[in-house]
Amino acid sequence: MFYGNVIEVVGAIIKDGDKYLIGQRPAHKSQGGLWEFMGGKIEPGETPEEALKRECLEELALEIENERIIDSVVHEYSEKTIRLTLIECNPKNGSVPQALEHQEIRWVTVYQMGMLEFAPADQKLIYKLFR
Repeated sequence: MFYGNVIEVVGAIIKDGDKYLIGQRPAHKSQGGLWEFMGGKIEPGETPEEALKRECLEELALEIENERIIDSVVHEYSEKTIRLTLIECNPKNGSVPQALEHQEIRWVTVYQMGMLEFAPADQKLIYKLFR
């Protein structure tokens, strides 16, 4: 079932060499325990890139650079429909991520991603981008 308003969200493909930064959603939140790319809702008046910079600071205390939109996917959850815009970026030199909103954060290879359970919208993007 399609829900009228599509919620615009961004996700970060934060890359360092051949590894990507992912986070595990807190158990008490929707889709708790699943892995995801960091990100969140785009606020009114923000560009996707601005939203991603803000979300990375809020969720990871991480400064990013070299933002580049690489893909997007629409996913219908039972209670909402989202458009997830994926943006590739790099950590700014000297900026180290901290798990401020996630149970755990990890740097993983594409191969390691295949062994983890991701949120459905993130899973669609992994399939499109890495398979």
